Amino acid sequence: MNYSGRATPSWKAALVRAAGMLALALAAMGLQGPASAQQTFNDPLNLGPRGLTEIPDFVRPAQPAAAASAPASAPLLPGGPLPPDPYMALKPIVFGSQIFTGRFGGQAFTGFNPDYQIAVGDRIHVRMWGAFSYEAAQAVDAQGNVFIPNVGPISVLGVRNVDLNKQIEAQVKRTFRSNVGLYATLEAAQPVKIYVTGFVRAPGLYSGLSSDSVLAYLDRAGGIDPDRGSYLEVDVLRGGQPRAKVNLYRFLLDGQIAPLQLQDGDTIVASPRKHTVQVGGEVLNPYIFEFGQAQVSGSELLAVARPRPAATHMSIVRKVGAERRSEYHALAEASRITIQDGDEVTITSDKYPGTILVRIDGAHLGERTLVLPYGAHLKDALARLKPAPQARVEALQLYRRSVAVRQKELMESSLRSLETYALTARSATSEEAALRGREGQQILEFIERARKIEPRGQVILAQGTAAGETLLEDGDIIRVPERNNLVLVSGEVLFPNALVYDSRANATDYIDRAGGYTQGADEAKLIVLRQDGSIAEGKRAALQPGDEIMVLPKIQTKSVELTRGITQIIYQIAIAAKVLLDL
Repeated sequence: MNYSGRATPSWKAALVRAAGMLALALAAMGLQGPASAQQTFNDPLNLGPRGLTEIPDFVRPAQPAAAASAPASAPLLPGGPLPPDPYMALKPIVFGSQIFTGRFGGQAFTGFNPDYQIAVGDRIHVRMWGAFSYEAAQAVDAQGNVFIPNVGPISVLGVRNVDLNKQIEAQVKRTFRSNVGLYATLEAAQPVKIYVTGFVRAPGLYSGLSSDSVLAYLDRAGGIDPDRGSYLEVDVLRGGQPRAKVNLYRFLLDGQIAPLQLQDGDTIVASPRKHTVQVGGEVLNPYIFEFGQAQVSGSELLAVARPRPAATHMSIVRKVGAERRSEYHALAEASRITIQDGDEVTITSDKYPGTILVRIDGAHLGERTLVLPYGAHLKDALARLKPAPQARVEALQLYRRSVAVRQKELMESSLRSLETYALTARSATSEEAALRGREGQQILEFIERARKIEPRGQVILAQGTAAGETLLEDGDIIRVPERNNLVLVSGEVLFPNALVYDSRANATDYIDRAGGYTQGADEAKLIVLRQDGSIAEGKRAALQPGDEIMVLPKIQTKSVELTRGITQIIYQIAIAAKVLLDL
């Protein structure tokens, strides 16, 4: 007893705990302790005269090398990081390698297996009550018996777990015919040591329980080597003779794995890899698959690769000696296609547009989304247009994604040229270099803001003589503007605002009504954007209701090339996105 009144642990338990902690500390420093301490840490079966019935957490096998080298961005779960994503991996992944990440080897199976057969060393808990009381947990001795007082030895070797209670009860009833109840159950499976060899990452002798699955021991050995080992054939040998064969694909695809009771000294052997086919593209399982035959049908391959609903064709690249041959087939013919060992198969989605969707916004009273045949023209959409009373159909606007992408590319090209010129400008003196450095920083900030602008992708229809013959694309937006009597004034004016249209006023009059120019305005640079998307420039432009007057900023730099480049970009942004940026 210690001073707190609690019983102190026995010196044996304290020694075991100290040895385990010492081995953990030495392992963390990359060192090895004394032979006895290292053996105690690695072999939980030597911690007591009968061995442990369950492996403690501190002696669980380390994570395999694949899990330890997983990228830092992989999600961390209780069992370790997730396997690599086949869509994001730098090289193709073998189907089946995702099993071995430490989630089987780190857990012992202690659940009730009705078909488990009692073996030597298993611990059986026996309870008797009534006229005779008895309770104890006994290990099955070397002769396969457990001993019960006043009854004698009872043979349980080879008895199924589900029949254990009946077997012992039948023997007890021969002595105690009445007034005695009995309950017997398997307390824990037998600790065993299993050899794991063949094409695994770390062949060796591994400790566990006889109830642990083959997956657990393979996982403790680092898993099957994906470059050399087979996931279709894993042999279990007992005394050098075949005991069972395990197909891991049946477990992965169908969740089927036969319960197998292992014994001390059994050997698990991973066979060499068989025939493989690499699959990618429009499939749910883009992996390297292993097959038992050198040739399989295309339908067998698709059964494991599982194409996406949009998939239509498969391309096959065959390697015949030093020659590469390509084939292309429809998925409907998969059952007649032969896939050979080493082929590279890519599932594709070859779709041709049958119909397109066109959106109508603005002053329109009909349906907002039109389904039109591929190759439809603008006039086909206008034939189904139902304009509102205030609609201005002559100023129709068309917005297209492909045009917006192209506008973005042109802006990006101009921004890169400006960025290159700003960063490579030379200076004659240190003062000029400091000045150019500050100016370059401002230009880079301007470029960063300009890159965030998204163009609208407007197609100008007003100036076209045959606008109705314009081919429509999927995702086009047709906007019908509303009539109004306002003129917008924006940009470098004191009070940007919407003003009532005055047929007698020109651009200068509207700017004066908006407070006049700011100090940073370029009075010679005015842009008039009309509702139909057309552009007019200058103070003398004839204004119409719905126009927008944009006053551009004045660009002042030490270089004519920089001034010209920034001015060009401001023009592009103003026209493509109706946004003004100042340096």
